[in-house]
Amino acid sequence: MHIVKPESVGLSTDRLSRVSRWLHRQVSDNRLAGASVLLSRRGKLAFFEAAGKSDLQNNKTFDEDTIVRIFSMTKPVTTVAAMMLYEEGHFQLDDPVSHYIPEFASTPVWRGGDSAITETEAVASPMTIRQLMTHTSGLTYGFMHTNVIDAELREQKLEFPSSIESLEDWVKRLAAIPLMCQPGSQWNYSVATDVLGRLVEVWSGKTLDVFFQSRIFAPLKMIDTGFHVVEENRDRFSALYNPLSGGDMSSVGKSFKASSDSTAGTSEIGLKLNESSEESHYFEETELFSGGGGLVSSMADYANFCQMLLNGGELNGQRLLSPKTVQFMRKNQLPENRDMAAMGQPVWSETNYEGIGFGLGFAVVVDPVKAHTITSVGEHHWGGAASTFFWVDPEEELFVVFFTQLMPSSTYPIRRELRTAIYQALID
Repeated sequence: MHIVKPESVGLSTDRLSRVSRWLHRQVSDNRLAGASVLLSRRGKLAFFEAAGKSDLQNNKTFDEDTIVRIFSMTKPVTTVAAMMLYEEGHFQLDDPVSHYIPEFASTPVWRGGDSAITETEAVASPMTIRQLMTHTSGLTYGFMHTNVIDAELREQKLEFPSSIESLEDWVKRLAAIPLMCQPGSQWNYSVATDVLGRLVEVWSGKTLDVFFQSRIFAPLKMIDTGFHVVEENRDRFSALYNPLSGGDMSSVGKSFKASSDSTAGTSEIGLKLNESSEESHYFEETELFSGGGGLVSSMADYANFCQMLLNGGELNGQRLLSPKTVQFMRKNQLPENRDMAAMGQPVWSETNYEGIGFGLGFAVVVDPVKAHTITSVGEHHWGGAASTFFWVDPEEELFVVFFTQLMPSSTYPIRRELRTAIYQALID
């Protein structure tokens, strides 16, 4: 990949060296085993660097082409797939989900508080497609550890990977569990995008992996991205790490309620192995495709996806979406233009909450001052559980992709730090 002189796209070479120093410091300070940063502006690659190891135990270098688990960075891909089908007339955003997955027609709502899971009420209004895309559907995640609903998801093993053989069956079992709250009333990070992935299958008549490959990955030349690591790419796959303490995903719902990117869950600097780069379920093909978090990818691949978004739905002559659709996806879709904090205190760490709304498939900055973040109004972003992150800033014509493999993503304030390092390098 050709890297241009930074000054040709309004960046300072000298100030970009701070990004490089920040990246290498993450490794030398033993925060991360390895990581990489890619910055593109005005359609040109201006910075691309990797540091550290993808596998400490086997002394493998974290390279520019290292393949990682992107987890929830899968969600924007699934939402793009759904919006492609929206453009083709398969559904309307305010359609009830139950029109396409009938099992949700009888899903009740838990009464909340100290109520037993059997204490329920009827939905005030049906869950809609838009609510799936904005995480206001009333669904939750099993790893939140906050109430009887997510406990039931864990009991029913509604997670990924799973012994359940198909996404159709997985979603049917999900629909038998009460919603955590009334649809539209709260923002709660959830399995909603997995339900959306099932809807892509219903609308297209294809399994999610086939739709992704034929309609998104092939046109965008995302050759390393998929629901498993093909055999010839296994030597490029990274290991996955936790901090020495606070690295259990169950801590997410217990320790990170106050703000995102907290260090509250970590008391001891260092790393411990979560999953080897040489033995992983990602080496096996699956029939259960998680649209919420199932993909692996490389930096170059995800950069192509981001450039497509920045271009308004097109890359190298391949158009996935119209510019108007992409513009709509970037707008805050939360009721009354509220930010995520005003929709109830979310329990997750992929973004800040104050000053941040939610579009279709990703968070959207509505007030940088409230968010305490130097960025632009309309910048949209999301991350993955292993601390990966991307953002697209149409105002500055730039996007950034960050890859590493540390769970959970709330361990260190990496995302805030990187934003500061990138924006201070702008000189035009």
